[in-house]
Amino acid sequence: MDAGVIFVFHEEAGSARLQVSGELFRYLIKVRRHSQGDTIAMRNNATPTMLYRYTIEHIENRAAVLSLLQSAEVVVSAVRRLHIIWCVIDTKSIEKVLPTLTELGVAKISFVACARSQRNFKLDFQRFQRMVSAAMQQCGRSEFMEFEQLAGLEEALQRYEKLVYLDFCDTLFKASHAIDTVLVGCEGGFSDDERKLLASQQGFCLNTPMVLRSESAVCAVASQILLRPFKS
Repeated sequence: MDAGVIFVFHEEAGSARLQVSGELFRYLIKVRRHSQGDTIAMRNNATPTMLYRYTIEHIENRAAVLSLLQSAEVVVSAVRRLHIIWCVIDTKSIEKVLPTLTELGVAKISFVACARSQRNFKLDFQRFQRMVSAAMQQCGRSEFMEFEQLAGLEEALQRYEKLVYLDFCDTLFKASHAIDTVLVGCEGGFSDDERKLLASQQGFCLNTPMVLRSESAVCAVASQILLRPFKS
């Protein structure tokens, strides 16, 4: 089986036979133009690492019946695990880049309220997971992203002692840096009190003279860490 195969989620994936109807039927038959005899790759939310291949037995007006051809565990994930601790920003800005972060392979995002965070936004993790699920089906990823909310920077430092942080400084990010957990601030950077809390942590900057928005910085950091080649 191809590791990076595009698939669709179905709650009954794994059954010997299943029926597709509604929005998924319209997507597979009307949008992707599948026809009788075609093969469809599926996963289900309960065991997303299992990949099931179905063939379309027959198509009716509003539904299609599929039969299982084969199944196997096919894990598709980034070669590195990256945990981003992200100071809360406008949720619309977060949602714009969630599909990209899913495709890049970010494993976990912890949201933390920082001094310059906007306070009037509620994080909807169920909505975030729906967006991640849609992106997974497009890129082939087989593991869901984890989300959590932290009370403040102090808790983040207590729970993740080895975190490094992105900041305006003289230490450029290098491919040799082994980074598992990275803290990214919101627009305006960290406050003086937060910099004191971070005094014992390693900070780094990106090699650009531009001032990045928080969501741009998160994508840039994830790309630098997750997509860089291994040293031979």
